[in-house]
Amino acid sequence: MPRSLRLPRRDGTITSYTPMASSPFSVPSQPLQSRVAYAAVHVVADPVATTNPMTEPCVDWDATLRYRHYLWSLGFGVAEAMDTAQRGMGLDWTVAKELIVRSLAEARSVGGTIACGAGTDHLVGRTNLTIGDVLAAYVEQCGVVEQAGGRIILMASRALAACATGPDDYAHVYGEVLRQVDEPVILHWLGDMFDPALAGYWDSRDLDAAMDVCCSVIEAHAPKIDGIKISLLDKDREIAMRRRLPATVRMYTGDDFNYPELILGDEQGHSHALLGIFDAIAPAA
Repeated sequence: MPRSLRLPRRDGTITSYTPMASSPFSVPSQPLQSRVAYAAVHVVADPVATTNPMTEPCVDWDATLRYRHYLWSLGFGVAEAMDTAQRGMGLDWTVAKELIVRSLAEARSVGGTIACGAGTDHLVGRTNLTIGDVLAAYVEQCGVVEQAGGRIILMASRALAACATGPDDYAHVYGEVLRQVDEPVILHWLGDMFDPALAGYWDSRDLDAAMDVCCSVIEAHAPKIDGIKISLLDKDREIAMRRRLPATVRMYTGDDFNYPELILGDEQGHSHALLGIFDAIAPAA
């Protein structure tokens, strides 16, 4: 029976609210066929830890890994160590690296699909960064993921956004990273509505101009790119970009508002999914 909650009203009084009983959801009997669907999954904090979670994150590893098994049982792939796991917002690279290694081992134990975020967040706090520093940081994190047997989600870089001086810097960094990886990666274009430090990514605050730069990188390195996740919360731009992608490159929607329409698609194509919302509503999704 659902438990009642005591919730505050605007006038300061307290009211009792009882959620409706949850509906049963069936577990898929076979892997998903028509779309690739990743849930960008959270981590579970240790509820009895006495550390500051923003400076000394303490993960409940058993609960965190158990939830990944739950997502695999529903047919989802796991997008590990993304922004939804507090990456860059409390979870530092040291803990993220442990999360990646642990989750990859769990995925192998059950044949679960998984891809892991690689970025440059261990450069936080350093000043006078160069494009060479950014490239080396990307290569280091990609190496950790691949050495642990994982596939890469190449995350957007605050450091690159801060020190790039033109589109050639983006082309150089992404091109060098893509030339060095062993398997095709998923790119992630995270908009500044999620992270203000990424404003002007791809060297322009004009999203159409930024898309031109991004698409040129994808076209130049298509064999090394499985797909791109864009998180711009703009379905029309996602559709426009989807129609520009090479035939071998998938669009992964990151639009938590419009994903049903984007996944359904139209006569010219559809998006796959790499969504934080699938972590929260997994059985219904």
